Amino acid sequence: MVNTLSVPQNLVTDTWVKASWEEFLALGESPELAKARFYYDNGSMRVETMPIGSGHSQDNTLLSQIVSLYGTVKHIRIKGFTNGSFRKPSVRECQPDMAFYIGADFRIPPKTSAPIDVNEFGAPHLVIEIASTSLNDDLGRKRLLYERLGVQEYWVVDVDAGEVVAFEVVDGGSKQLQESQVLPGLAIGLIEEALQRSQTQDDGEVSRWLLQVFNG
Repeated sequence: MVNTLSVPQNLVTDTWVKASWEEFLALGESPELAKARFYYDNGSMRVETMPIGSGHSQDNTLLSQIVSLYGTVKHIRIKGFTNGSFRKPSVRECQPDMAFYIGADFRIPPKTSAPIDVNEFGAPHLVIEIASTSLNDDLGRKRLLYERLGVQEYWVVDVDAGEVVAFEVVDGGSKQLQESQVLPGLAIGLIEEALQRSQTQDDGEVSRWLLQVFNG
């Protein structure tokens, strides 16, 4: 794809490069990178500038809809963030497509312009990345970042294949799941079926079908 953003000279984007925390913070304040997304982990950063296509945005909307509906029907306390920033100062930062705090005990972060401090509020319980141009990185280096950050569950949605690869983070590593642990009873295969339906059905049709399944 063509990079549509003007970026500082010599900056290599859409790959991991060595950088200090101070360099990372300075880039995050650059007006030329206002539309970019930023990741930092153990002395390396990734600045993503690729444009987002229709498939990515549709799947992003659907996944947020699925999690919210499931929480509503099952009376699970959920707070969601789209393209939010989560920071462990001086160590790591991420801007996932979606992140959710789930359960009875979390504190809701205040509405500010600052990244959410995971030292204060904890890491989100569920993180979701929608992968259209970044699948290998989402399954690889970003998965390590989220393991180290302390998320409990991480989903990668492969836009082209219509597949969801879900991981449970346990003892600093991760293993693949077929059913969510943070949203008990939600099968990953059901999410994939919803993705398939969304290719020919509008959001209302998919939502009504999901509600029938969740209430069944």
